[in-house]
Amino acid sequence: MAILEVKDLCKTYITNKRQNNVLRNVNFSVSEGEMVAVMGPSGSGKSTLLYTVSGMDSMTSGEVFFSGKSISKLREKELAELRLDEMGFIFQQMYMLKNLSVLDNIILPARQSKANTLSPKEKLERGKELMRKLGIIEIADNDINEVSGGQLQRACICRSMINNPKIIFADEPTGALNRASSDEVMDELCKINGNGTTVMLVTHDAKVAARCGRVLFIVDGNIKGEYNNTETDPRKRDRALNNWLMEMGF
Repeated sequence: MAILEVKDLCKTYITNKRQNNVLRNVNFSVSEGEMVAVMGPSGSGKSTLLYTVSGMDSMTSGEVFFSGKSISKLREKELAELRLDEMGFIFQQMYMLKNLSVLDNIILPARQSKANTLSPKEKLERGKELMRKLGIIEIADNDINEVSGGQLQRACICRSMINNPKIIFADEPTGALNRASSDEVMDELCKINGNGTTVMLVTHDAKVAARCGRVLFIVDGNIKGEYNNTETDPRKRDRALNNWLMEMGF
């Protein structure tokens, strides 16, 4: 069953009276439980696509259905609640509130959610449980400027999972990390996906994309190709994807 259906999606910006068509009649779907990467050259529309299909940015035309609901027909408050309760977000820039501890940042969306019926104590315990699973419980009471980039990004993953979302959207989640931290973050996202949460991520890193089951390649606002990762051997996966990306002109 498709959790995300995108039909003839267009996104146009007007800059200095000039029309910039960032997305042009994009069509694709993401099934429940899939892990999908979006790749493409700089300026191809990758991040705009992610923000538009998740309702963080408005669309110019077309339709996006999330769990059967057309997000363009939702009022702003309904859309905000949908993002809070049913979607998780991870960004390259690890946005966290500096006046809160790492744990308090993680549980903040749970405190804001009306749909999350856990008690305050249960929300706190859920935050700690997620931190334990991702191996960062020891930084729970730290300020966000007292931890490493890899630890902070894993904390962002915890925050994205706090309300048990149906899907996680990640925009260059490893872009600011070294290879070791990048691998750790991808290990966690793969585990989350293995437990049934759908993941859609934007990346410029072929090693990151090779961990996903499917890769969409976007150029000038159009999806030019789609690659299914069927190879189980990690090295062969990397090589096969790199060969395909070269064919696509990446």
